[in-house]
Amino acid sequence: MSSVLDQIQQEIKNLETKAVKKNVGRITHLADAVAKVDGLSEVMYNEMVEFSGGVYGIALNLEEDDVGCVILGDVSKLKEGDEVKTTGKLLSVPVGKALLGRTVNALGEPVDGKGPIHATEYYPIEKTAPGIIPRQSVDQPLQTGIMSIDSMIPIGRGQRELIIGDRSTGKSTIAIDTIINQARINRKGLAENKPGFRPVYSIYVAIGQKNSNIARTIKVLEAAGALEYTILVASPAADNPANQYIAPYSGTSMGEWFMHNGMDALIIYDDLSKHAVAYRQISLVLKRPSGREAYPGDVFYLHSRLLERSARLNAENGNGSLTALPIIETQSGDVSAYIPTNVISITDGQIFLETDLFNQGIRPAISVGLSVSRVGSAAQIKAFKQVAGKIKLELAQYRELAAFAQFGSDLDARTKKQLDRGARIVEIFKQPAFHPKRTEIQVAILWAVQNEFFDSIPVKQIVTATKSLDEYLTTTQGNLLQKIEDEGKLTDEIQAQLKTTISEWKSTFIA
Repeated sequence: MSSVLDQIQQEIKNLETKAVKKNVGRITHLADAVAKVDGLSEVMYNEMVEFSGGVYGIALNLEEDDVGCVILGDVSKLKEGDEVKTTGKLLSVPVGKALLGRTVNALGEPVDGKGPIHATEYYPIEKTAPGIIPRQSVDQPLQTGIMSIDSMIPIGRGQRELIIGDRSTGKSTIAIDTIINQARINRKGLAENKPGFRPVYSIYVAIGQKNSNIARTIKVLEAAGALEYTILVASPAADNPANQYIAPYSGTSMGEWFMHNGMDALIIYDDLSKHAVAYRQISLVLKRPSGREAYPGDVFYLHSRLLERSARLNAENGNGSLTALPIIETQSGDVSAYIPTNVISITDGQIFLETDLFNQGIRPAISVGLSVSRVGSAAQIKAFKQVAGKIKLELAQYRELAAFAQFGSDLDARTKKQLDRGARIVEIFKQPAFHPKRTEIQVAILWAVQNEFFDSIPVKQIVTATKSLDEYLTTTQGNLLQKIEDEGKLTDEIQAQLKTTISEWKSTFIA
C-alpha cells in the first residue's frame, strides 16, 4: 500500500501546472505532396513540422498568411483541416557505421528488409559547410581503378569531381567502379594491417532512378564484396519530390559523420539533374517565381550548399575527408545548359563522357579534351606522374591529328607514328565495367606503353595484350607489384625489373 502512496506522491511532485505553449496550425490546402498550413506563426525556415498521423514535413515557404510545407511521408494519410505542430527541430537522420551495408530512404529509415538500424547519433540534414580555416589542400589520391581517370584526371580525397554526359554513356558505371575499387583497397589494407592505412567508406545516393536500376546496383556491389563498406540512400522515381529533394542532403550528413570523426568517405550523387527537377516541381507547386528553364532562382544555391560540404579537414579538425562525385545528365551533349554550367562552376573539375566515343566502343567514353581535374597531379602518387605525364598530351594530339588524317592519305613518318601511338593508347584505356585495376598494374602497363613495348603489337590485339599482361603480372610478379606499392615511385631497380618482366611476357605473348 505504501509503495502505491509513494508513487502517487512522486507523480504529484513531478506534476507541472504551468501552461505549455504549442504552435499548432491546420492544413488549408493539399496538393502534390505540398501542404499550405495556416496558424504556424512561430515556425522557422527548414523546421520539421508534424502532421497528425505521424507524418512529417519541412517548412519551406514562410508567407504572410500561410506556410508552405513539403510532406515527407504518405500523403494519403492527410486531408485538409488536419492539425500541424511545430517541433522546434531540424530534420535529422541517423549516422555512423551501423548504416554500412544497408539501404535506407531519404529519412534514413531502412528499406532493405534487414531489420532496424541501431544508430546512436543523428545529424541534421542541413549543416554549414566547413570554412577555409578548417580545410587543407587536397594531396592524397583517391584511386578509381579506371586507368584513364587515375592517369589523366586524378581525383584526390576531399575533391569534388563532376561526372557529366548524355544518357547511357556509362556515368553510373564509373561511380560504381570507384566504390568497388575502394572496397578492394580497404580489404587489402585492413588485412595487411598497414600502419597509417585509412579505409574509404562510400555513400551512394540514387535520386529518381527506377527501382530495378537500384536493385541492379545493390547486386553488383554485393557480388564485388563492396556492400559492407557502402551506404545506399535510395529515393526512386516513385518517391514524392520532397524525398528526392532531401535525399542528397541526408547522404551528405552520413558522409560528414565519417569526415568529422577523422575518417575518409566518398559520396556519389546519381544524379543531380533529377534532384534539380524535383526541386523545380516543389517550387512551382509552392508558387515560387520561376526563372531560366523554369528553375527557381535559388537552384544554384541548392547544389552549392550541398557540394561545399565536401572537404578535406586539417589535423586540428580531425584530418577527415569527404570526396564528392556528382553526376549530371546532359541533353545532346549540351554542357552550356543551366544545371550543367551551375555544377561545373561549383566542382573542382569534370569527367566528360561522349556519346560518339561510347558508340565507337571506346569505354569508358572519356573525352580527354573536355575533361579536367583542377587538383591535378597534386593528388597523384609519384609513380603515376613518372609514367602518365605525356599520355594526356599524346592522346589529345592523336584526336586532333585523326580528325585531319581522314582528309589526306599522304602522311609523313612522324605523323603516322603519332597516330599509331595514339590508336594504341586508346585501346589500352578500354576497360570492362566493374573491373577496376590495381594502381601498380596500371603503372606497369603505362610504363610498358611509354617504353614502346606495345608499338609492335597490332592495334586489334592491344586489348587482349593488356589483359594478358595484367594476368601475367598478377600471377607471377607479386613481389614487383608490392615493391611499386611500397616505394610509391619507379626507382632504377624497379624499372630494370619491369623491363626484364615485360620483355619475358612479350616473348610469350607474341610466340
